[in-house]
Amino acid sequence: MEFKKYIDMIVSIENIELYAIVFLIVFIIWYILNTKKYYHGQKRKIKNLHRFARDGEREAQADLAKRYQKGKQVKKSCQKAAFWYQKAAFSGDEKAKGHLEKFFEKYNRKGKC
Repeated sequence: MEFKKYIDMIVSIENIELYAIVFLIVFIIWYILNTKKYYHGQKRKIKNLHRFARDGEREAQADLAKRYQKGKQVKKSCQKAAFWYQKAAFSGDEKAKGHLEKFFEKYNRKGKC
Protein backbone atom coordinates (compact mmCIF):
# COMPACT_ATOMS: atom_id res chain seq x y z
CA MET A 1 0.00 0.00 0.00
CA GLU A 2 2.82 2.38 0.86
CA PHE A 3 4.52 1.82 -2.49
CA LYS A 4 1.35 2.71 -4.45
CA LYS A 5 1.04 5.86 -2.37
CA TYR A 6 4.57 6.96 -3.33
CA ILE A 7 3.95 6.16 -7.00
CA ASP A 8 0.76 8.22 -7.00
CA MET A 9 2.61 11.10 -5.32
CA ILE A 10 5.39 10.99 -7.95
CA VAL A 11 2.94 10.84 -10.83
CA SER A 12 0.95 13.78 -9.46
CA ILE A 13 4.03 16.04 -9.30
CA GLU A 14 3.84 18.80 -11.83
CA ASN A 15 6.92 19.42 -13.95
CA ILE A 16 8.42 16.02 -13.17
CA GLU A 17 10.62 16.45 -16.26
CA LEU A 18 12.21 19.48 -14.65
CA TYR A 19 13.02 17.49 -11.51
CA ALA A 20 14.46 14.69 -13.63
CA ILE A 21 16.67 17.14 -15.53
CA VAL A 22 17.90 18.73 -12.30
CA PHE A 23 18.66 15.28 -10.88
CA LEU A 24 20.59 14.32 -14.03
CA ILE A 25 22.61 17.55 -13.96
CA VAL A 26 23.51 17.05 -10.28
CA PHE A 27 24.43 13.41 -10.98
CA ILE A 28 26.64 14.37 -13.95
CA ILE A 29 28.47 17.02 -11.91
CA TRP A 30 29.03 14.53 -9.08
CA TYR A 31 30.27 11.90 -11.54
CA ILE A 32 32.72 14.29 -13.25
CA LEU A 33 34.14 15.50 -9.93
CA ASN A 34 34.63 11.96 -8.60
CA THR A 35 36.18 10.78 -11.85
CA LYS A 36 38.60 13.70 -11.79
CA LYS A 37 39.50 12.95 -8.17
CA TYR A 38 40.07 9.26 -9.00
CA TYR A 39 42.40 9.96 -11.93
CA HIS A 40 44.28 12.60 -9.95
CA GLY A 41 44.83 9.99 -7.22
CA GLN A 42 46.04 7.44 -9.77
CA LYS A 43 48.45 9.97 -11.25
CA ARG A 44 49.81 10.69 -7.78
CA LYS A 45 50.16 6.94 -7.14
CA ILE A 46 52.26 6.47 -10.31
CA LYS A 47 54.37 9.51 -9.43
CA ASN A 48 55.11 8.06 -5.99
CA LEU A 49 55.83 4.66 -7.53
CA HIS A 50 58.46 6.28 -9.78
CA ARG A 51 60.00 8.02 -6.78
CA PHE A 52 60.19 4.79 -4.74
CA ALA A 53 61.59 2.88 -7.73
CA ARG A 54 64.32 5.48 -8.26
CA ASP A 55 65.17 5.24 -4.56
CA GLY A 56 65.87 1.51 -5.01
CA GLU A 57 62.77 -0.26 -3.69
CA ARG A 58 62.61 -3.50 -5.65
CA GLU A 59 58.84 -4.03 -5.22
CA ALA A 60 58.22 -0.59 -6.72
CA GLN A 61 60.68 -1.31 -9.54
CA ALA A 62 59.01 -4.62 -10.37
CA ASP A 63 55.53 -3.10 -10.20
CA LEU A 64 56.57 -0.22 -12.43
CA ALA A 65 58.08 -2.67 -14.93
CA LYS A 66 54.81 -4.65 -15.09
CA ARG A 67 52.85 -1.44 -15.60
CA TYR A 68 55.10 -0.35 -18.47
CA GLN A 69 54.95 -3.80 -20.05
CA LYS A 70 51.15 -3.93 -19.98
CA GLY A 71 50.50 -0.21 -20.41
CA LYS A 72 48.52 -0.04 -17.17
CA GLN A 73 48.08 3.64 -16.17
CA VAL A 74 51.29 4.54 -18.05
CA LYS A 75 52.15 4.59 -21.73
CA LYS A 76 53.24 1.11 -22.83
CA SER A 77 57.01 0.98 -23.33
CA CYS A 78 59.10 -2.15 -23.83
CA GLN A 79 62.33 -0.27 -23.17
CA LYS A 80 61.18 1.20 -19.87
CA ALA A 81 59.73 -2.17 -18.81
CA ALA A 82 63.05 -3.89 -19.53
CA PHE A 83 64.93 -1.13 -17.69
CA TRP A 84 62.82 -1.48 -14.53
CA TYR A 85 62.85 -5.29 -14.65
CA GLN A 86 66.64 -5.13 -14.88
CA LYS A 87 66.88 -2.67 -11.97
CA ALA A 88 64.64 -4.91 -9.84
CA ALA A 89 66.66 -8.00 -10.80
CA PHE A 90 69.91 -6.26 -9.88
CA SER A 91 68.32 -5.26 -6.56
CA GLY A 92 67.84 -8.96 -5.81
CA ASP A 93 64.22 -9.60 -6.77
CA GLU A 94 64.06 -13.23 -7.95
CA LYS A 95 60.59 -12.82 -9.49
CA ALA A 96 61.86 -9.87 -11.52
CA LYS A 97 64.67 -12.06 -12.87
CA GLY A 98 62.09 -14.59 -14.04
CA HIS A 99 59.92 -11.87 -15.54
CA LEU A 100 62.94 -10.38 -17.28
CA GLU A 101 63.85 -13.73 -18.86
CA LYS A 102 60.25 -14.30 -20.01
CA PHE A 103 60.10 -10.74 -21.26
CA PHE A 104 63.20 -11.16 -23.43
CA GLU A 105 62.06 -14.55 -24.72
CA LYS A 106 58.73 -13.08 -25.75
CA TYR A 107 60.41 -10.00 -27.23
CA ASN A 108 62.84 -12.14 -29.27
CA ARG A 109 60.02 -14.37 -30.59
CA LYS A 110 57.37 -11.79 -31.38
CA GLY A 111 59.34 -8.55 -31.49
CA LYS A 112 57.03 -6.88 -28.99
CA CYS A 113 56.55 -6.95 -25.24
